[in-house]
Amino acid sequence: MPLTNRLMVLGTIFIALASAGLSLEAIAAPPPINISAMNDDNYASSKGFWGFTDGINRSSALLGDMWGLRTDLSKHGISLAILETSEYMGNVNGGVKQSAAYDGLTQIVAQMDTNRAFGHYGGLANVSVLNLHGNNLSAQNLYTLQTASGIVGDQATRLWEIWYDQKFLDEDRLSVRVGQQSLDQEFMVSTNALYFINTMFGWPMLPSANMPSGGPAYPLSALGVRFNVRPVDGFNLLVGAFNGDPVKNNNGSDPQLQNRYGTSFPTNGGQLYIAEAQFSYPTLGSMVEPGQTKSLGYTYKIGAWYNTNNFSNMAVDTNGLSLADPNSNGNPLQHQGNYAWYAVADQLIWRDDKDPNRTVGIFGRVMGTPLKAYNLIDFSANIGAVMHSPFKNRPADTLGLGVGYAHVSNQVAQLDQNTANFTNTFTSIRNSETFVELTYQYQWKPWIQIQPDIQYAMNPGGGLANPNIPNSKIKNELILGIRTNISF
Repeated sequence: MPLTNRLMVLGTIFIALASAGLSLEAIAAPPPINISAMNDDNYASSKGFWGFTDGINRSSALLGDMWGLRTDLSKHGISLAILETSEYMGNVNGGVKQSAAYDGLTQIVAQMDTNRAFGHYGGLANVSVLNLHGNNLSAQNLYTLQTASGIVGDQATRLWEIWYDQKFLDEDRLSVRVGQQSLDQEFMVSTNALYFINTMFGWPMLPSANMPSGGPAYPLSALGVRFNVRPVDGFNLLVGAFNGDPVKNNNGSDPQLQNRYGTSFPTNGGQLYIAEAQFSYPTLGSMVEPGQTKSLGYTYKIGAWYNTNNFSNMAVDTNGLSLADPNSNGNPLQHQGNYAWYAVADQLIWRDDKDPNRTVGIFGRVMGTPLKAYNLIDFSANIGAVMHSPFKNRPADTLGLGVGYAHVSNQVAQLDQNTANFTNTFTSIRNSETFVELTYQYQWKPWIQIQPDIQYAMNPGGGLANPNIPNSKIKNELILGIRTNISF
């Protein structure tokens, strides 16, 4: 069957599932692990590692108790989670060529509750390992800034996070986490956005493009300490200090290859400071009765980050000449420090009076920086809506529609223009990139979820030239795909 026909079949699958009335937790790139569920007292006996069943006492994990292993581990306060995410995605049109690719991610997470293990209250130790396999469609075909899949990366088996979290004060109002951490598991996160597949619904576009090595986010991480304080119910303050670059002695090459196995723990990469204030309702311990539609929950977050590393000017050299000027020395002007602000909102806007599982939530996230001369991306945004239980008798399914936007700084556009002027050749002037994603999470069995997905990317790369077609930009791209999430 020709490739185009195979890709169109994916679109037919999507439409068929949605029309038929089409759970695991929301899966993004990758999702924060449900710590409270993993450490439930009954976790190892009858439940799967996400801590729920399908209502008739069948495990949500394919291997259930793993022949008694989970029960034995639970006696020592240890919980084990294994999740395999696999995707097949392809672009029907646009891009530098049309083809499809498979990619996958295996996550293994082990956590030890110190209270259950040896009677020390409030401690949690975590270690996680990733195995990335398959190919990167975005790098091969799409050339987009906002990559189509949030799980792709260089093929490797790597240590991801290893940290210890300790709770303090009455009602656990303070927790301190120390160790190798991936910031996208706690900071800048929209809960509703995690249902989508595109990378930028997880770790945002702006730090991905501007921080050294893309920042300490999947599949990288960095040493640091995080404080989470809850002075009153409904308000949390997260503050963290981390190594400013997840790669040691960064030489500008692929950072994942520089730290291929995740076993390098650099401390010489400057500092990254981040703070985030969170406001939420319902507050901890409050109850929302079924049918009480006026009690529509929300979480609002505002935050900022500052990185102390040196950052290169996007347009001019140390003599003030354009980097495109033949007389330029080729050494970009340097600036110490970089920062950005951001805001995140998750808001429930509707709940069915008769079925509390049926809800509609909206989300939005914006991030910007005034240091436009030293950043490829100076503004990024995500918005969208998510409907839970969109069809009758499908309480664990989720339908989502989201949009992502990234703006290329004017200094980068000026460099493109100067390049065109000095060389007198066609040079694409970059500006912005937008994509739309429609996705449906269908829980086929308690341990497997199927997620057909459609994305449409406009002005790929912000307006990159097509290397295969002279004097032409890369055309808009229609991307079809399907993802599976299997709990073992």
